[in-house]
Amino acid sequence: MEISSKENTHFFSNNTILPVDRSSFKSESSASKEKQSCCGGIKIFLGALSFVYFAKALSGSYLKSTITQIERRFDIPSSLVGVIDGSFEIGNLLIIILVSYFGAKLHRPRIIGAGCLIMSAGTFLIAMPQFFMGRYRYERFPSTINSTVSISPCLQDKSQTPFSALEKSHAKINAGCEKEAGSSMWIYVLLGNLLRGIGETPIQPLGITYIDDYAIEENAALYIGCVQTVAIIGPIFGFLLGSLCAKLYVDIGFVDLDSITITHKDAQWVGAWWLGYLIAGAISVVAGIPFWFLPKHLPKPECRKDSSTSSEQSKFITEDNKEQHKSYQQQVRIAEMAKFLPSLKNLFGNPVYILYLCASIIQFNSLIGMVTYKPKYIEQQYGQTSSKTNFVIGLINIPAVAFGIFSGGLIMKKFRINVLGAAKLSLGSSFFGYLLLLSLFAMGCENSEVAGLTVSYHGTKRTTDYEQALFSECNSRCLCSKNDWDPICGENGVTYISACLAGCQASNGSGKNTVFFNCSCVGTLESPSQSSSAVVGPCQKGNECPKMFLYFLVVSVITSYTLSVGGTPGYILLLRCIKPHLKSFALGIYTLAIRVLAGIPAPVYFGVAIDTTCLKWGSKRCGGRGACRLYDSSALRYVYLGLTLVLGTVSIFFSVAVLWVLRKRSSPQDETLSANGERGACGTKSRKDNFVNSDHLIQTTYWPEKETRL
Repeated sequence: MEISSKENTHFFSNNTILPVDRSSFKSESSASKEKQSCCGGIKIFLGALSFVYFAKALSGSYLKSTITQIERRFDIPSSLVGVIDGSFEIGNLLIIILVSYFGAKLHRPRIIGAGCLIMSAGTFLIAMPQFFMGRYRYERFPSTINSTVSISPCLQDKSQTPFSALEKSHAKINAGCEKEAGSSMWIYVLLGNLLRGIGETPIQPLGITYIDDYAIEENAALYIGCVQTVAIIGPIFGFLLGSLCAKLYVDIGFVDLDSITITHKDAQWVGAWWLGYLIAGAISVVAGIPFWFLPKHLPKPECRKDSSTSSEQSKFITEDNKEQHKSYQQQVRIAEMAKFLPSLKNLFGNPVYILYLCASIIQFNSLIGMVTYKPKYIEQQYGQTSSKTNFVIGLINIPAVAFGIFSGGLIMKKFRINVLGAAKLSLGSSFFGYLLLLSLFAMGCENSEVAGLTVSYHGTKRTTDYEQALFSECNSRCLCSKNDWDPICGENGVTYISACLAGCQASNGSGKNTVFFNCSCVGTLESPSQSSSAVVGPCQKGNECPKMFLYFLVVSVITSYTLSVGGTPGYILLLRCIKPHLKSFALGIYTLAIRVLAGIPAPVYFGVAIDTTCLKWGSKRCGGRGACRLYDSSALRYVYLGLTLVLGTVSIFFSVAVLWVLRKRSSPQDETLSANGERGACGTKSRKDNFVNSDHLIQTTYWPEKETRL
């Protein structure tokens, strides 16, 4: 009993002696509250940043969907549209160094909010010319416009035309010449896109680093992966918005739509391109609002406080040592600047990095050029409308790209692929992707039969200069202009540039329902009957064209998926083949090179090449060449696909060289050297250890134009 009582007293005494550390409970409760506030703050920032990524991806893809609309509205060639498209990259490059250096030292959320405002201002500026240019004018013969004056399409004598009608037409031309300065308002579109590039600059570097700084380490990759996923969803809505706006007439709300004599299938049709920019600009404004209320710093998680002691060290710097500390920081900065040239030399002395950089530059040239003019190619090659083209790209191609990116990361994780395997996967993806692209050469449509351009008035293929071939015996008595583009479809299935060049003597009806009769040129192909007729608008392409378009869609989706699978392995290869302390510098050089040598020039020279395939140029009201009205389908197919394929093939050769260098370095003798850092970080030693961080790298990778890699 004594023993038991002693044990009991000893037990209770121990319990009473042990102090109840209430401060520990207090600290635990405060830590939990801090963790909750931290998690809440970072999740709010994550949601806001995801919405910003969605907004910038939507506006960027919407610009791609309106390329042909802008070209027709401002009567400019494809090469000039390429300059407008590349101005975004120019704006991005203007301040990327300043933002990257000073942005981290300032209030990052507010800088992102200011960037959203600048981006929205640029988007609004793109739409502004619509409200100052006046109404859109398309070429139409007076008989197809709702009017009480009846004029014969074939003017055999000027006296046949009433004086009032001629006077009105001359007045319209003079009024058009007075407003000809409006055609130069495409400069505002260029400046707006430039502003978009400037505003978009701080979003990626400052947003991603903010998440990486204040998120729990194991959650950072997941958060960044969520942001990139939303960025891929943006282009889907961008192209679908482009499809919707392309169906609406450009001057909707300003003119009576019943008076419009063209349809959305006409080559002169311009949709409400400006409406989508107003919507995208408003979304950018809303996306930037939350960042003005977010703090400059968030409380760091407990698990990351020990690793970041720079702020704690600053507390122990006394007033007397501040000047000494400042001088020390200046010395460190000077030392870092002195290391710039050796670092650059070290980076460019890495053959794997240089070869992969060259391969990426050339491949992005092919992909950016292909993506920029893909809507135009589908419209001209398969006779599809802008609305349907954008709908197909947004609903089919973009999801294939997103699924390909996800598959590439999944393959890397599931099979634990090392650097050499990543190089093989990237090369195989490019090889099979461009091999599939080669099959698209056989999936084209024949040229539309246009009298005087692709076929003669007698039904044979065009062999002479097209300007001389526009005139024939059947329309020799008519006073026609070779510059007009007001196509009609004859009952023989041939398109004629205008009712006058078709030799039509009479018309019935008005607007879209106009029917032309007694067309002398229409009768020459099948029968010389005087009752030959034609209707407003061009004829549809051949019967085989819809089937070819279906084949094109299937192959295009598979190609998009295949090329996208190699994106993540290629980026992992880039990160693993450089020394750890040079990664940030190497990625900066990589991004800069892609933007300068691919993002800016590719749309321009692709546009110049596409312009060479034009058969019929439009003419401005006061003279001068306007936008292209008709392309040579075969020449367009060979130029567009050929240029893409040639660039892709050259990039594959560089990728083979990368694989060859990696194989050479994977020998046992080189493993020790690569481990010591003397030959770069491309060795295959401790592959399992290298893969430990692959999940984080896979989910955080991003490269320019990823969301529009079609």
